[in-house]
Amino acid sequence: MEIGINGEQYFVTVITYVVVDEKDTAFHNPTKPIGPFYTEEEASKLPYTMTKTDKGYRRVVASPRPLAIVERREIKKLIALDFIVICCGGGGIPVIRQERKFTGVEAVIDKDLASSVLAQEINSDIFVIATDVEGAAIHWGKPEQKVLGKVTLSEISEYAKEGHFPAGSMGPKVEAITQFFQNTGNRGVICQLGDIDKAVKGEAGTEIIK
Repeated sequence: MEIGINGEQYFVTVITYVVVDEKDTAFHNPTKPIGPFYTEEEASKLPYTMTKTDKGYRRVVASPRPLAIVERREIKKLIALDFIVICCGGGGIPVIRQERKFTGVEAVIDKDLASSVLAQEINSDIFVIATDVEGAAIHWGKPEQKVLGKVTLSEISEYAKEGHFPAGSMGPKVEAITQFFQNTGNRGVICQLGDIDKAVKGEAGTEIIK
């Protein structure tokens, strides 16, 4: 797909470490399924916390909240040098800080929330979450379903409290742009992948406004 990027522009991928709090309550309630599916008999022999799904049993790990991106300064420098930086893949690698060292932990970080933290730390002008739908919707799957366009912070926060954005899908995306807007005052948008150009111009997607 042509996206209008100069063929001479450099790309770089950064393996990203994401700091989490070792005391995060998520570690006491693992909810993120990972890995293959097992039968009940196979699952009973494994030393992991397992959960039952429609396709069998899967291991679950914690999903703690991201606090900081370790490589934020390097990423910001690369952007200043006109690199397109690919980072926070899969939510990044979760680590905890122990004095001056970082130690990896078994967890999966939500990619939208990790990206929001990075966008805040580098003070991005705009934070766009591209997905497979036009934007955040209220009354999803019902006759009165409505995709939100430009909404105020108070409006989208109220919709979130009413449960319009499920935790396993649109919830983290709405939370991510909300946090970004609250902490920077800059534009946060959720849009369809093919609408990124329009979203940047303010012509598509769900965007929080003042």
